[in-house]
Amino acid sequence: MTIEVRVPDIGTPNKVPVIEILVKEGDSVAKDTGLVTLETDKATMEIPCPSAGVIQAIHIKMGDKVGQHDILLVLEPVGMVASLSVASGKKEPAKLAVAEVITSTGHSEVVKEESLSPATEVYAGPGVRRFARELGVDLQVVESTGPKGRIQKNDVEGFVRERLESGSANTGSLNLAIAPATAIDFNKFGPTEVKSLSRIKKLSGANLHRNWVSIPHVTHFEEADITELEAFRKEQQVALEKSGLKFTLLGFLMKAAVSALKAYPNFNASLDSTGTELILKKYFHIGIAVDTPNGLVVPVIRDVDQKGLIDLSEELGKVSTKARNGLLTALDMQGGCFTISSLGGIGGMAFTPIINAPEVAILGVSKSQIRMMMANLQATASPKLMLPLSLSYDHRVIDGAEAARFMSFFAKQLSDVRRLLL
Repeated sequence: MTIEVRVPDIGTPNKVPVIEILVKEGDSVAKDTGLVTLETDKATMEIPCPSAGVIQAIHIKMGDKVGQHDILLVLEPVGMVASLSVASGKKEPAKLAVAEVITSTGHSEVVKEESLSPATEVYAGPGVRRFARELGVDLQVVESTGPKGRIQKNDVEGFVRERLESGSANTGSLNLAIAPATAIDFNKFGPTEVKSLSRIKKLSGANLHRNWVSIPHVTHFEEADITELEAFRKEQQVALEKSGLKFTLLGFLMKAAVSALKAYPNFNASLDSTGTELILKKYFHIGIAVDTPNGLVVPVIRDVDQKGLIDLSEELGKVSTKARNGLLTALDMQGGCFTISSLGGIGGMAFTPIINAPEVAILGVSKSQIRMMMANLQATASPKLMLPLSLSYDHRVIDGAEAARFMSFFAKQLSDVRRLLL
């Protein structure tokens, strides 16, 4: 069975040009992946993939003009995109930011380019602009290969690849070049095996390096007494067992983070592009680092301040599954205010997480442990479940005293779950 993907209602009876073809025949694609970019006189839109599958035939070429109901390509659908992985021997399509203009219902919508970027001197679609911003690439220094000088996604990918291969993390606006690594023939020391990095690790590497070099990191270490919280969590987990819901500590961490961000708004902020003004955010979207077979991804849970613990647990379960199946879109990983990276289920006493720019702080969570604690010198020591916390923050925005107060407040929220209701 195959599916003919046709042009949806694009808001005009006129035919519009095809300015980008984001896939090729034989590509394995996930649902909602951008397939083709169309352009009217004033707007640009991407046509999403209606189902996970394999591209069987493409009926258009760059520069063609198409109208509503015209056929674009033929897709052979499959049940799960996971079945189209490396094991099938098919190469994944070379694209990372997809479905930038896909609504929650899965339909495409027209997005005005100027609403996404004021840089009119660069000819690029909204998807390419957003993709470049995620990687920290200045489009003004990227050479275009598209028609009429239009910058395409593969131009941005090629720019990043060139910098990685040259040993430089210079993404255009920053001079972060370092000496290239020395080539070593490891085979002379013993047998070796070559394994390619995953697509996620290759492209996140440049971004992580940029963040680490360009942001003055400081890490503050703290611990929270979660003895009562854990007892409450286990009690509720038993009550929710029949529903199949996993009531984890992460939901409590997210609620405590929102309380701390409200109390210390500088943490819920980003520096502007000039580095001279601080943009304070009035919304509370929390990024959660998720370990997947292909590398670390950070989906964003939106409006955490408006959701209860059970709601957050349900959403976390869905997002984690989506991440591990490789079904996250670029929209799922944008707009975060503050990130939580938890290694508690694996182990470790402490670590220094790298700030997820343009955020100004990130929380690392390690494995909790029982320790004998005393409230004061006169008190009797008693066993407490202590949770190690590591806060990395941007020292241009936050000083040490403010970070210490933030973490002290955060730990107090966890030590008494009743505080999360305030």
